[in-house]
Amino acid sequence: MIVFVRFNSSHGFPVELEEGASVAELKEVVGRQQGVRPEKLRVIFAGRELRSDCTLQGCDLPEQSTVHVVLPRPGSASGSDTVLRTRLGRGVDSLTRLDLSASRLPTSSDGLAVVLDTDERRQADTAAQAESRPHSSFYVFCKTVCRAIRPGKLRVRCKNCKQGTLTLSRGPSCWDDVLLPDRIPGLCQSQDCEGRVAEFYLKCAAHPTCDDDTSVALDLITPNVRGIPCIACTDVVSPVLVSQCPDRHVICLDCFHLYCVTRLNDRQFIHNPDIGYSLPCAAGCPNSLIKEVHHFRALGEEQYERYQRYAAEECLLQMGGVLCPAPGCGAGLLPDNGQRRIQCQNGGGLGCGFVFCRDCKEEFHEGPCQMRSPTGTGAAPQGYVVDEEAARRARWEQASRETIDETTRPCPRCRVPVEKNGGCMHMVCPRAQCRFEWCWLCRVEWNRECMGNHWFG
Repeated sequence: MIVFVRFNSSHGFPVELEEGASVAELKEVVGRQQGVRPEKLRVIFAGRELRSDCTLQGCDLPEQSTVHVVLPRPGSASGSDTVLRTRLGRGVDSLTRLDLSASRLPTSSDGLAVVLDTDERRQADTAAQAESRPHSSFYVFCKTVCRAIRPGKLRVRCKNCKQGTLTLSRGPSCWDDVLLPDRIPGLCQSQDCEGRVAEFYLKCAAHPTCDDDTSVALDLITPNVRGIPCIACTDVVSPVLVSQCPDRHVICLDCFHLYCVTRLNDRQFIHNPDIGYSLPCAAGCPNSLIKEVHHFRALGEEQYERYQRYAAEECLLQMGGVLCPAPGCGAGLLPDNGQRRIQCQNGGGLGCGFVFCRDCKEEFHEGPCQMRSPTGTGAAPQGYVVDEEAARRARWEQASRETIDETTRPCPRCRVPVEKNGGCMHMVCPRAQCRFEWCWLCRVEWNRECMGNHWFG
């Protein structure tokens, strides 16, 4: 196997060892290359010092991992075997074996207690399967290579020098220990650093990573070690997303993807000023908005781009902005309060230059706004010569406008474009913050007259 060694925080170099090699053998190879007696060296990986009599595989050190090899600090005991080893939380001695799901999936939940009590056999079977095969306790969104949700690996470094030479005084016991700063103390083993605070981060476990290749922690996604059925499809699969509602409802990633796409199509995401554009638990539980919006990367690249566009539009509308109503544009604008004449900026590939009225979203006009007639009547004036090519273009453009008129109209209250693809004339704005009910033909609030005259056109 090949591991990358950083000696005294210098640039890494590869070291090739036999399968099953021990930490002592790694020290011998590094000692020969650096001209240092092997027994003086310390090997640090993932927040702990590795014992000489342990194998690299027994230390959960995968292929092409980076380890730090340091000389002891002045005044400290020489040799790693004399150092007191601290177990890193809940009976494990490695960050790679930590399972923090209990902090997101507590046994005190009434909803889970019922499942666990009535299905103990399935839980035992699932636990036995988990022991028989390797699995990741962490999941991340890989920003660089995969651009997708992948299993992750937890790592730690010194907050002061940003090197992985820090040994932990205790391991994290919950997600807050990992996500919140300055929670766990430690001791940096670099000779020129006095750092004593740990800084945790996650990497993608699907490929080798460099120092700067960090990933976003998805703390709500966890292995389904308890065999909890999905709230939507009722299948028992792993991994799952655990909502932050009181019942900690569990949903599999396939159903979570479908839930997000459905809500996105209906523009039912909720804009929260502190969190952003988010969704609650799929069961509709209150106070359960997802705080880390990278979980919506489950949408996939194309749908996530649409999610970002809708989020930007919603943020703009919340700030009192408007969207350009010109077909094919939709640029966001922030006019001054009370400004009625608005011109869409045209330049740099953005905007179209359309000048419109802020109140009715039609082409700008002086005087009060008038409701545009749904269908045009009256013949065009005659008595002049019309160029045939111009007439042909005019008919095409008129047909395009009629098509847009027939299929898309802005909500009378919030002006978000609404597309009609069949059904009755009773429309409901898809924006969760609006939900205005209006008539497709009259473009006014839905009333008894609309219901009686043209509910079905």
